[in-house]
Amino acid sequence: MNDFQQQTLSQAKQLLAKGWLASNEAAPAWLTDMRRQGANRFETTAWPSRRTENWKYTPLTALAKKSFQAANEINQVEALEWLDSDAYRLVFTDGVLDQSASGELPAELVLFADANAEQAEIIQAHLGRLANSERHLFAAMSEALLAQGVLLHVAANSKLDKPLYVVNRITETGKPLANTRLLVVLETGAEAEVIEHYATASDDTSGFVNAQTEVVIGPNARFKHYRLNLEGETIHHVGGVFVELLRDANFDGFAIAKGAQLMRIDYDFFHRGSGAHVELHGVYLPRNKQLVDYHTNVQHCVPLCTTNEVFRGIIGDRARAVFNGRIHIHKDAQKTLAELSNKNLLTSNKAEIDTKPELEIYADDVRCAHGATVSQLDDAALYFLRARGIDKDQARVMLSFGFINEMIQQIENQSVLEYLLPELARQFGRDSDLLLFDGDDLDTV
Repeated sequence: MNDFQQQTLSQAKQLLAKGWLASNEAAPAWLTDMRRQGANRFETTAWPSRRTENWKYTPLTALAKKSFQAANEINQVEALEWLDSDAYRLVFTDGVLDQSASGELPAELVLFADANAEQAEIIQAHLGRLANSERHLFAAMSEALLAQGVLLHVAANSKLDKPLYVVNRITETGKPLANTRLLVVLETGAEAEVIEHYATASDDTSGFVNAQTEVVIGPNARFKHYRLNLEGETIHHVGGVFVELLRDANFDGFAIAKGAQLMRIDYDFFHRGSGAHVELHGVYLPRNKQLVDYHTNVQHCVPLCTTNEVFRGIIGDRARAVFNGRIHIHKDAQKTLAELSNKNLLTSNKAEIDTKPELEIYADDVRCAHGATVSQLDDAALYFLRARGIDKDQARVMLSFGFINEMIQQIENQSVLEYLLPELARQFGRDSDLLLFDGDDLDTV
C-alpha cells in the first residue's frame, strides 16, 4: 500500500470515530456505514497502474508518493474573483464550508449535517448510487472521507429561481485534501442550473481535490451544468459527474479545464427513461507539463434517447491530454441517436494527445457516429495572417482561439462567458511566448 492510500485510510479511520466535521453531533448511522464501506473499498481496490485500462494513459505514480491532510478549519485568504452573477453562492475553502464567503442560500439547498428526516431519506436513496465506488476508486475515497456533503433538491414542477454557484478554492497553506460531494435531485418537471468553479490561490498552490457530483433528473426535468476547472499548475484534481436521466429528462453541460499536474474528470450518464437527451460540450487547454484526462461514459439503456457530445482540446508545450469517450447502446435501446466528436490541436511538437472514441452497440435500429482528429496549425492560414501584417505569435493565438471559439460562444450563461474570456486571453497570451517551434516547422494534418 502506497503513502497516499495509507494516509487517506488513516484519516478515514479518524473520521469514523467522529461526527460531522463542522459540529460535535454524532454522525447518523447511514453516514457511518457509508464511510466504513468506502474505506473498505478504497483499501481493497488495487491501485491503478499502466495495465489498468481505465488509467492506461494517466499514471498515478507521483500521486502515490504524496500525502495531503484534510483541513478542519478555514484558512482566511483574499476573496476569489467571483463570477459577476446573480446566483446563490456556496463557497468551500480547502474543502471546508466557508460561511463568511458564501451568500444567502435557497431553501432547496441543505448540508447533509442539517438535513431533516425527509431530506435524509432522499440522501440515503441516491447518494453513492450513481458514483459507484466499486468501479471508481476515488468515489470510494470520497465516501470514506465524507463530511460536508450538499443536497440540492428541487420539488416537482418548480424551478430554482437563480443558478447555484458552488466555489471550491484551495489556498497556499500546506497541502490540503479537499473532499467535496454534491447531490442534485430534480423531481418531475423541475429545473435548475449549477455552476461548479474550482480555483487555487496561485498557480503554484499544492493540494488534492476529490470532487464528486451526482445528479438525478426526474421525468421532464431540465438541468444545466457548468464545470470550470481553472486551478493552478501544481494541483491534483480527481472529479466525477454522474447523471441519471428519466423519461424526457434533459441535461445540458459545459466543461472546461486549463490543466494541472494531474487532472482526471469522469462523466457518466445513464439514460433510464425514453426521450431523455444529453448535450455535453467540453474544452481542455493544458500547457507546460500539465495533464488533463477526460473520460466520458454514456449508457443508453432504453429506447428513443439522444446524446450529442463534443470535446475540443488545445495542447501546448510538453503537456499531455487524454480523452476517452464511450457510448454504450444496450440491446433494448432502439431508435437511439448518439454522436461523439473529439478534435485536438497540438501547438507544439512536444505536446501529446491520447484520444479514444468508442461505440459499443447491441441494438440494430440506431443512428450513431463518433470521430476524433488530431492536427497542428495550418501553414497556409499562418501565412495568410502574416501576409496581412499580423505578427507570428499573434497569428498563432488567433488560429488557436478560433479552434475553440465556436464552443465558447455557445455558452448561454453570460456571467460564465464574460468570466472565461479574459481567462482565456491570459492563457493564450502566455502560450504564445512558450511555443517550442517556428511556423516553418509546422505540418498540416
